[in-house]
Amino acid sequence: MSALKGASAPIYFGSFIVTPQAIHQVFFTTPLSFALVNLKPILPGHVLISPRRVVPRVTDLTPAETSDLFLTVRRVGRMVERVYGASSLNIAVQDGVHAGQSVPHVHAHIIPRKPADLDHRGGTDAVYDLLDGDEGDIGKAFKDAGATEDGRRNKFPAVDNEARSPRGEEEMRAETEMLAREMEKEPLD
Repeated sequence: MSALKGASAPIYFGSFIVTPQAIHQVFFTTPLSFALVNLKPILPGHVLISPRRVVPRVTDLTPAETSDLFLTVRRVGRMVERVYGASSLNIAVQDGVHAGQSVPHVHAHIIPRKPADLDHRGGTDAVYDLLDGDEGDIGKAFKDAGATEDGRRNKFPAVDNEARSPRGEEEMRAETEMLAREMEKEPLD
């Protein structure tokens, strides 16, 4: 397992390339999974874990992919909670379009939580509305940020009038590098 030191083959999140050929978002890899920073996080530290193989549904995963994915969720979640000073985590999988999945590639959201962090948005459970609504639509966020189907990016345009807008490349690169360093400190178990 690595914190992505010179990955040779590009890594895709759905149809979007998320390794250095586009914008460097991947901060941790295993042979079967990867972790990436979020283009439009709900809260600071909101990251995604996905299998390397692009499959739309959890039932499409092999037993080895399923195990690796959730062991990676566990390890990355532990690191995110430590780094962002969280006391809890939301771990969510939207499995299929009718469950709110916006990119047809299995992925788990890890969102670090603190007391009263979403009081201004309606309280603890507001995260589910955010994941289910336009703000959690990762595919739309990628497209709105100027990503083309092959992952290349245009300039980051103004997306909308929402408070959350796609982050710039430098901010994401800095978070990616910081999280990669933190994953190197994280024990296997």
